[in-house]
Amino acid sequence: MGPDGQDRWSLVAVAGMLSFVAMLDMNIVNVALADLSRDLQVSTETAQWVALGYQLPLVALLLPAGRWLDQVGVRPALLSAVAGFALCSALAAAAPGALWLIAVRLVQGACGAALFVLMPVLAARSVRPELRGRAMSVPATLGPLGAVTGPAAGGFLLDHLGWRAIFLVKLPVCLAAWLLARRNAPGGGRLRRPDPASLLDAALIGGAVAALLLALSLSPASPAWFLLALVAVPLAVLWLRTPGGGPVRAVLREGGTYGVHGAVLCVAAGFGAVHYLLALHLQRDEAVSATATGLTALCFPLAMGVAGPLGGRLADRVGARRTAALGAAVTALGLLLLVPLDGTRSLPDVAGRLALAGAGMGLYGGPVQALVMTSAPPQRAATAGSAVQLARSLGFTLGPALGAAAWGLGGLRAGLGLAAACACLAVPLIARAGRPAPTA
Repeated sequence: MGPDGQDRWSLVAVAGMLSFVAMLDMNIVNVALADLSRDLQVSTETAQWVALGYQLPLVALLLPAGRWLDQVGVRPALLSAVAGFALCSALAAAAPGALWLIAVRLVQGACGAALFVLMPVLAARSVRPELRGRAMSVPATLGPLGAVTGPAAGGFLLDHLGWRAIFLVKLPVCLAAWLLARRNAPGGGRLRRPDPASLLDAALIGGAVAALLLALSLSPASPAWFLLALVAVPLAVLWLRTPGGGPVRAVLREGGTYGVHGAVLCVAAGFGAVHYLLALHLQRDEAVSATATGLTALCFPLAMGVAGPLGGRLADRVGARRTAALGAAVTALGLLLLVPLDGTRSLPDVAGRLALAGAGMGLYGGPVQALVMTSAPPQRAATAGSAVQLARSLGFTLGPALGAAAWGLGGLRAGLGLAAACACLAVPLIARAGRPAPTA
């Protein structure tokens, strides 16, 4: 809210716009990897780092960014992060070679981590508490919309304008968000240098995530590679014992949101796995065109966009936990109906089941974000936001790898079944009541 006590929906719109472009950037590059490999004359494995170069620092820096943003002003951090993200997009489009492009993407991932943390904080602080469900539904809905529309938009730009256009497409949205934030964001605070301990936090978290990704990507060739995932356990335990893990443990303990964060990770993993598996199955096994596959997949975000505002209103009326649990249950039902997918299913049939899952995601997204933010102490809002964004980003990053590993070991139904099981597990995790955050 502003100093005059008025709700600032323009800042909620900024949070939604930034959520859209940050999630768009996680997926839009994937469709251009073959072209990047050919044009920049590098191997496919090297080109893959154009995508991983964004995702790994984003995940590794989410929690350190939350600690840092709890100590600085929202306005200068927001304007700096948006400007840095946009500048990196322009530099990526002008990249003369692969090393330049990968280096720029690493910096853009760091800017993306700050944006991910700022989104829920910006939305939650811009309106009255009784309107937070509706406000949080905006970035929570537009983010997955960006993730789903990224491949479709990337394919169109790649066919007509080339791979450099996929980095430039985000600039108009970033410019509009920067101008709105500059005009409406409340002043106060200044930037500070990050705590040196944040580098250790980033190294431990990034190492754990990298070990999980390598284990999942290599396991279809040899299940023994699953053992590599064990490396992530001591790294995660060690991080929890560092000063950087203390604020996160406090947020989870004081708000009683362990289960909610687990549910966020599970739903995001199911979401990421299904979209990866369906696109691969329809185009490779069923010989469906990329256009038809994209139109089928668009039913998910369309239904999500319709149900998102409804989820926010329900959360404000009947409670965030009930609405989030209902949405997770609807999502789980839609994914369960996709498990018996085979060649006899028509595209409209698949689209209808995706739409059901998308409607559930719309009901679930905003309320679960509001549930986390209202459970955290006010002085740790950015830490709470970074923790839930880490859970979501981990799910989006690990979901496709989990789905691919399950498919390689047990076929398409095993992959879809794993995705549905993740969504089903989220329902009891959300429904289990946590204890309220202690009052000051």
